[in-house]
Amino acid sequence: MYEAAEVTFRAMLMSDVPVIVMIEQEAFTTPWSAEAFTNELSHNHFARYMVMEDATGIIGYGGMWTIIDEAHVTNIAVRQDRRGRGLGERLLRRMKEQAAEYGMHRMTLEVRVSNERAQRLYERLGFEPAGIRPGYYSDNNEDALIMWVELSKSGREFSDNEYI
Repeated sequence: MYEAAEVTFRAMLMSDVPVIVMIEQEAFTTPWSAEAFTNELSHNHFARYMVMEDATGIIGYGGMWTIIDEAHVTNIAVRQDRRGRGLGERLLRRMKEQAAEYGMHRMTLEVRVSNERAQRLYERLGFEPAGIRPGYYSDNNEDALIMWVELSKSGREFSDNEYI
């Protein structure tokens, strides 16, 4: 597992998009395009995207929309060669913290019903199943499991100083 000092978080920049698209293509069967990320960063005032870096550069990213008092995770991914080290968990913990800092009370996401590994991660972080979106994924018409978590009002419940 990575040590706390080895990983930092910051807001995603336009100049990050080529690396983000590479990670997106590694992680998803229907990846977002560079244009989609550019649009999110430049035109969607609900969008909040962050990157996770180590000494080699960007190793993961996550995005969410913050609408009224709810955060909706749009995407989260870690570079293929860095998976299995707890980095996805650290990234999602930081996203939860940031959402609470923005005043969000709840967070939601969708996950493939077949992706049990991701579901276990989300459950460890307090997400609970709340329903199914039939045929949500266009590549194979797979259903999505909808999951929700209540967030701390202070934003500090989900972090010790290693995630700040």
